Amino acid sequence: MTWVDRVVAALPASVTAKAPPPAGESAATLRRRKRTVAGVSLAGAALLGASLSTKPDSPAFYGLTLGVAATWTLGGLASGPLHLGRTPHRDKTAPPSRRPVITPVLLGAGAFGVFYGCALVSRHIPILNRAISGVLQYAHRGSDRQVLVTTLANGAAEEVFFRGALYAAASGKHPVAVSTAVYSLATAATRNPALVLASGVMGALFALQRKATGGIQAPILTHLTWSALMLRFLPPLFPSQSQAAVVARGIKP
Repeated sequence: MTWVDRVVAALPASVTAKAPPPAGESAATLRRRKRTVAGVSLAGAALLGASLSTKPDSPAFYGLTLGVAATWTLGGLASGPLHLGRTPHRDKTAPPSRRPVITPVLLGAGAFGVFYGCALVSRHIPILNRAISGVLQYAHRGSDRQVLVTTLANGAAEEVFFRGALYAAASGKHPVAVSTAVYSLATAATRNPALVLASGVMGALFALQRKATGGIQAPILTHLTWSALMLRFLPPLFPSQSQAAVVARGIKP
């Protein structure tokens, strides 16, 4: 057994397995999915870019971010039937028995641990330090409750659309790669390299979960866990401009 095989064997089945395909969709349903996905992808990306161009803690910011969440959610639901999925077994002869809950949450926590370590390194890389600080200004200057609500709403909405509607529309044509690529392209509208990098890594993980479980519940739970932990623990690593100025002058805040 090679080291790659050992790594794969150590990963949970909720990432490495492949769920049986759902019942075939009609050609009309697939065409509707593709049309919906194309239009919603453009609209959602435009709103996403606009939301991160607004002033932190402003009505425009909260309105646009909730608008992005609504766009992804309504677009995903309008595209056609979506599935929650079930926990796979390494024994391919054993049928999936339950909805995924614990493993996706643990994966979200583990992904946060990796990103936290990367954030410690990113503080010493100017371009990434500026990019992450630029995003976290919305957490520093915004209402904790409102920022949390918009963050979690968008996290769940992205899974409904990208790992739900888009993944289903690309079924049979490398859906993991396609959904991850489109997710990253949509995130590129923010013009923030840190967000684009994160979308590529996490988008691949979410898509693998979708492939393994056959539904969106696992990626939703992982996304929400990861997002909540990032929002709670990353801002202290990247102080706001006012906090940084105070520290630079040697004055205790």
